[in-house]
Amino acid sequence: MEELIEAVLTAVTLLEWRSIVDILVVGLIVYWLLTLIQGTTAIMVVRGIVTLLIVGTILAYALNLTMLNWLLRNSIPALIVVIPILFQPELRRALEQIGRAGGLLPHSPTLSASAHVVDVIAIAARRLSERRWGALIVLERDTGLGEYVETGVPIDGSLSVELVLNVFFPNSPLHDGAVIVRGERLGAAGCVLPLADVHASPTHYGTRHRAAIGITEVADAIAVVVSEETGRISIANNGHLVSNLDEGKLRKVLGILYRPPGGNQPPWMRGRGSPADPPKADGPKAKV
Repeated sequence: MEELIEAVLTAVTLLEWRSIVDILVVGLIVYWLLTLIQGTTAIMVVRGIVTLLIVGTILAYALNLTMLNWLLRNSIPALIVVIPILFQPELRRALEQIGRAGGLLPHSPTLSASAHVVDVIAIAARRLSERRWGALIVLERDTGLGEYVETGVPIDGSLSVELVLNVFFPNSPLHDGAVIVRGERLGAAGCVLPLADVHASPTHYGTRHRAAIGITEVADAIAVVVSEETGRISIANNGHLVSNLDEGKLRKVLGILYRPPGGNQPPWMRGRGSPADPPKADGPKAKV
């Protein structure tokens, strides 16, 4: 233990301004990665790995355990291989955020298309809520959702309140699936989405809500859910769900979050916004 304390004190005395900047940059990167996995099962895996390393290091130095010390030193190369496998979905989300030019910077919304879409979705959600018709509406942004559009029935119709209500009419052929909105058009209905793993959450989520969270975990889409049981309106973004919205609150939130696919970016910067290059998602899928 004394050797560990001496090593730490020696390292502190050797610090210069470049080392401090280096530590701050690495700290910011680690913090950003932790925010990506916050609220997911991956955070529990991180806690487990960190706890094992800390406890093992303390025991190895305190009790002078040669074999354990050797094992900890040689486990680093193995962790470099294991970490990308364990955190593949989270790393993909991080790389997608970097790849979407402007995704990390503030942007001005594109009002011409988004205002109409926000208006239609807000009114349709209110009417669905009043009738207690279950619904799941996904708004595509920069990340293309072509893979999920292909699981449903192509519609490619002009987005309107009446069209959305007809799709989610109880017992209609498409009411159990999700609707995917691409720009100002309703791309497909009856779509199958990936389900989020929310078993560790204290809140009980139905299939629609799990699908809403799931699609926003693998893409930058926004999902609007109307509960069939309570008529409650919820919105999912970046793997997080906010409930108890009315038409006004939903309109305000969508006005802040939503922008049409591509936004203000030129075509060569839109990355995976094309339907021809859909994202790949792991985990269960279900019709919702």
